[in-house]
Amino acid sequence: MASIGKIARRTFLVGIAAIAGGAAFGVYMVRKDAPNPLVAGDGEATLNPYILINQDGVTIIAPRAEMGQGVHTTLAALVAEELDVAWDDITVLHGPPAQAYYNQALLGLALPFHHYADSDFQHNLRKNVGMVGKLLNLQVTGGSTSIKDAYDRMRHAGASAREALKLAAANQLGVDAATLRTENSKVIAPDGTEVAYTDLAMAVRDITPPDVDLRAKSTWKYLGKSMPRTDMVAKSTGTAHYAADTKLDALKYATIRMNPRRSGMISYDDSAARDMAGVEAIVDLGDGIGVVASNTWLAMQAAEAVEIEWEPASYPADTEGLLAATRAAFDLEPNSTTRDDGDVTATVEGTEITAEYVVPYLAHATMEPMNATALYTGDALEVWSGNQAPVIVRDKCAEAVGLDPEQVTLHTTMLGGGFGRRGEYDFSVPAAKIAAALPGTPIRMTWSREEDMRHDFYRPAAMAQFRGVVRDGKAQLVDGKIAAQSVTHNSSMRLVGQVPPGPDRGHVEGAADQPYSIPNFRITGHLADLTVPLGFWRSVGNSHNGFFFDTFIDEMAHAAGTDPLQFRLDMARAEHAPSAGVIEAVGEMSNWGSDKPANIGRGIGFTYSFGTPTAEVVEVEDTGNGIRINKCWIACDVGTALDPSIIEAQMVSGAVYGFSAAMQGEVTFSDGAAEQYNFYDYDALRMHNTPAFEVRILETNPHMGGVGEPGTPPAASALGNALFDLTGTRARELPLIKTFDLIL
Repeated sequence: MASIGKIARRTFLVGIAAIAGGAAFGVYMVRKDAPNPLVAGDGEATLNPYILINQDGVTIIAPRAEMGQGVHTTLAALVAEELDVAWDDITVLHGPPAQAYYNQALLGLALPFHHYADSDFQHNLRKNVGMVGKLLNLQVTGGSTSIKDAYDRMRHAGASAREALKLAAANQLGVDAATLRTENSKVIAPDGTEVAYTDLAMAVRDITPPDVDLRAKSTWKYLGKSMPRTDMVAKSTGTAHYAADTKLDALKYATIRMNPRRSGMISYDDSAARDMAGVEAIVDLGDGIGVVASNTWLAMQAAEAVEIEWEPASYPADTEGLLAATRAAFDLEPNSTTRDDGDVTATVEGTEITAEYVVPYLAHATMEPMNATALYTGDALEVWSGNQAPVIVRDKCAEAVGLDPEQVTLHTTMLGGGFGRRGEYDFSVPAAKIAAALPGTPIRMTWSREEDMRHDFYRPAAMAQFRGVVRDGKAQLVDGKIAAQSVTHNSSMRLVGQVPPGPDRGHVEGAADQPYSIPNFRITGHLADLTVPLGFWRSVGNSHNGFFFDTFIDEMAHAAGTDPLQFRLDMARAEHAPSAGVIEAVGEMSNWGSDKPANIGRGIGFTYSFGTPTAEVVEVEDTGNGIRINKCWIACDVGTALDPSIIEAQMVSGAVYGFSAAMQGEVTFSDGAAEQYNFYDYDALRMHNTPAFEVRILETNPHMGGVGEPGTPPAASALGNALFDLTGTRARELPLIKTFDLIL
């Protein structure tokens, strides 16, 4: 198998102004091809950073992490569509840390336009600005950008590789390459002679892959169809390799114990732990300890036996204090006013309504606990980690053990759930530090579930205050204020050491960027000055702002005496046709407005996020022994649907994640530490209370949208609105179990 070549380190940064303005050197640096990190072994050819061919078949190198979302299948299909490789011949591997695998789509999300209203010029500007990610080595899986980022790049990789193989076959057969065609991993001559791609591996190494045009959508045979998952067999048979499965000779097992108040360590006494049979080492990590033992369970028991004096938290010690500090942010000048249409300070005739909403901190709670395996040999470090940011993880591990990044080999494994949590490095670096304390000994470090919950990077608690005016059945004014810690500032400082300039657009996403025609429409974002560690939780700011904004829209509809679906549809039709289309579609799917029994309630939710308008209708039933969710209908418009089954699965998954959090998800604090420890007090939907789903995928959106996260934001509001329809009680605080008798 190919080895990974060293990638030159770059520190040159190009600003957005240089890209937009066309500064010659800056544009050249951005557009210049990144070096191919793959180095071909004997009998192999690496035609570009995404394709390796040898006698075993075709290996497609995926630039993004597979965490159950099916991205490896669609990434493979993008290449295979142009390469004409037989589906059964494909192997997919995670790409190594490399500049070539930068995410071009991510940075473009920060541009100050309403995403739904992007013109072709603005869409292309986002792509051009996103190229700065190459200079930043921004190899990140997140923001529902994986397929948008890869859509052109990986198809071009497949197309150029196909033509290179034809050139190699033409040389071998002595014919004109233009007379050759390709099919099912073979080059085929006019006389029927077939040459397998695997037989061309050596010959194609000397061919420079040409640039060629991509095939028309009408010719697709893989894309646009539901393909067999490339990870399905391995996951079904238990042979898929996760970080927790890493096995090395003489492997030792470790865990960590860190300050639950998220600050430092004053002192510790490990005498009791050292006396436990099978405990091999206690490692001082500075802000906590690592324990190495003969098995993981023993390591966890020994870690709890260490007596530790911790520093206090740097934030209010309990939930009440944290919420008070969040509320105080309303009195501060806004960090952002990214939506300010009309004049919300003017006198507007009509019925005025006000509302305040509150949501709690939330954990990611991935099914696979945080873990990593590391082997340190003095002049090299090897790490196995299921992660969403390979370059960051590699560089942070190198720094932690005093090595250069080129001395670190990082293997990205399958991820047992990510949701943004595995974009962090806090579980990989301790493994590297413990391994460095025991050179030559491979260490598999696994967190306990309790450690995982207490040391998550949370979705922030947030509050919103809204004022609205309706007249003649229509919205005339919406003035909203959102208060919370900044996920972007908190995470960026930790991950890259600086805060992005300008207003924090992510803080108000899901509210300020909604495609509704409202004459007077303002949303301001107010940043709470707190140090509770935050991270990118599935759908990020949209997760709570979608609940705030859409619930208030529902309240306005009822105040206006207008059907809630029609109220949204009228505003969307005047602003964004694809959004109107999904609202209309979900109404048709759910037979909205039809008669229903008194014990049935229905609610609609809508949020535009990550380029994809998504509408959901939820039906709830009062069973007499609690309220359950019967059904959820989802309509989304992704622009171009590359794999319908994966899109459907992600929409359902996103809604389940949103329902779980809305119904019972809550992280509370006492004495500076999270009070939730495990799934018994931080649970998710189970089989018995998960609704039936129906999904419809539309393709009218002019630009491709994401699918991993847009199913989450409308879930909470749709459920809350359905509960209002059933009970007459409005859901203004999450989790809903505080207000409603839900079946858990």
